[in-house]
This record gives sequence, structure tokens and C-alpha cells, in this order.
Amino acid sequence: MTKAVLMQGNQACAEGAVAAGARFFAGYPITPSTEVAEILAKKLPEVGGTFIQMEDEIAGMAAVIGGSLAGAKSLTATSGPGFSLKQELIGYASMAEVPCVIVNVQRTGPSTGQPTSPAQGDIMQTRWGSHGDRGVIALCPTSVPECFTLTIEAFNLAEKYRTPVVLLLDEIVGHMREKIVIPAADTLTIVNRKKPTLPPGEFLPYKPDADGVPAMPAYGDGYRFHTTGLIHDYTGFPTGSNDVTEEVIDRLHTKITRNLDDIIRYEAVQLEDAETVVVAFGGTARSAYAAVEQARAQGCKAGLFRPITLWPVPEQQLLDLAATAKTIIVAEMNYGQYVKEVKGLVGDKANVISLAKWNNEPITPRELLAAITAAR
Repeated sequence: MTKAVLMQGNQACAEGAVAAGARFFAGYPITPSTEVAEILAKKLPEVGGTFIQMEDEIAGMAAVIGGSLAGAKSLTATSGPGFSLKQELIGYASMAEVPCVIVNVQRTGPSTGQPTSPAQGDIMQTRWGSHGDRGVIALCPTSVPECFTLTIEAFNLAEKYRTPVVLLLDEIVGHMREKIVIPAADTLTIVNRKKPTLPPGEFLPYKPDADGVPAMPAYGDGYRFHTTGLIHDYTGFPTGSNDVTEEVIDRLHTKITRNLDDIIRYEAVQLEDAETVVVAFGGTARSAYAAVEQARAQGCKAGLFRPITLWPVPEQQLLDLAATAKTIIVAEMNYGQYVKEVKGLVGDKANVISLAKWNNEPITPRELLAAITAAR
């Protein structure tokens, strides 16, 4: 049975995690994500799951990796300072191919910054925060209902591709309240990790299947396997081989890049004849909806492209935009991060303008409308 309720974005994340089958949370409270932990502290034990508050953010991420290796769908929630502390172990989870979800409700930074102010300043950290080369998946909701659905999608992608997935909220989306219709559990698509089909004596824990993703037993399933952050061969044990190193790092990318049609999500609003296109995501996209409507009412051929998958970048979709639009305005609550990705991709095919804001306040529809009007 479906039901309509008034719900906060952070609460919708927690509800979505439980609906996705998450049964383990480890983390440390930090504004503006704390409600995710508070709600799961109550809900997880009710469904046979486990909540644990760790001594710090690093330990929280380590426990999440352990919970996932033991077979439980696992997540943590944090904000900028905690996200910084988790980076080494996010890299470990990438190398060891441990599926998990990291909810990052962004606030103004760097350092402690402004704990209760909205920002979108962790975009590049999400992609490059952990050292080395690896593929990254990051999803960005712009509404309370999407906090629910994209949390489920984050778990599905993590399980399917054996990788950590980041759910990038901002304080606006995390703390707003909206009507949401919770779908019936039997209508949801839930993905679980592949289990081995070979007996323990024949199973190689890091030998990929045809899709580039190895099967994953849980500790306790009767399979013995070694887990390490070092470059490892199919057995899971470290190796210094040049060929293996190249193969492993390449596969951490290609298991994602070969499946872009499955991973990339976006929303297109009035783009059919748009000459000026706003690229916006998260809380900023909410202002963009209004600005585009207002611009249309004034005779401006404006549209909105909302990347839901921030990483990997929806390259083909942005290139298609550049082929038809004269101007692309990238609106974001930071000093100008995602605009560099768009400019680097589009080049001189379209005029790319940055509308960046970093003073604790959201970008308003009026500011966006002024930018659209000026671009005519």
C-alpha cells in the first residue's frame, strides 16, 4: 500500500536505505546530516539491522566496509569535514570493490565552515578526494521524493558494480520538507550483489565476470578470501606485477564507463528549442525550475538540464546541448567547480557562463532569471 506523508529529505534517505535492504549503519553525527543517523538508530533495529555510532568519521567508514564484507548492505552519512576524513577508506573500498553508500549532505566549507548553511562545494572532492585512479558514481537528488528513490538507486548501483556510491545532497534538500508518496515495497526494484556459482575450491574472489564485476561472497558463506587495499591479483593477494596493476586500475574505471547507459540519469526541461540552457543540480535546480518558467513567460527560449548523475559526467548529453544551445549557464553553490567540467567538455561549441555563489545563501530564481536575460 502506498501512503503520502510530509517528510524531510534526510528522513527520506533513511527510509530509502531501509527499503533498499540496508541493514547496517556506522557513522558519527555531523550537521546537516545527523537526522539520517538519528532515524536509522531507531529504524534499523526494528527490521533486524544494526546501528553503531563510532568514535569518529574514519572509524565509521571502516565499520561500513566491514559490515558490507560480512554481507550487509551498509551506509554512512556525513558532511564536508567528515567526508574529508573518510577519503582514505573510500579509496580502500574502491580498490577492494566493497559496495557501500556514503550520504554527504553538503555545507559551506572548507574546514568547519558554516555548519548550517547550504553549499555544493564537495563536487570535486567526491571525484578526486581519494588519491589514485578509480571510477566514481555520485547521484544528486533535488527533492524529498528523489532522496528516497535515489538512495535506493545508490544501493542498486553499489551492489551491481561493487563500488562505493556517493549520494550528494545539500543542506537545502536535506532539511526541506515535502509531500512524498512512499511506494509499496513490492513495486521497488532492488538489486543485490552477485554471489559465487563456483564451489570454494574453484572460486577466485577477484576474477571478473563478463560485465567486469567479480562475484562477492560474504565472510561466513564458506569462501575464504583476502581483502586488501594493495593491488591484487584474482586471488585477492598483493602483487607487484605491472600487467596486473594496469588491469586492476583499468577495470575500476571500465566497469563504470562501459555501463553509462545504465548509470547516467538526468532531467531535461524545455530543451527542445532552448537557446539558453541552465545546468543546475540539487537545491539550485529548484530555483532553476522557476527561473526557466519566468524566462519563457518573457519570451526567452530557456531550458534546464539537471544532471542527476554528477559522476560520471553525462558527457554525451552535454555535447548534444552544446550542438543546439547558444549559451550554457552553470549554476552552483560553490566557487565554480562543475562549470570547469562543462567548459572542458563543450569547448567553443557553446558559450559557457558560470553563475557561482558561496555566501551561505542559495541562488535565487531572480538571480538565475537575470543571468538568462543577460545571455539573450
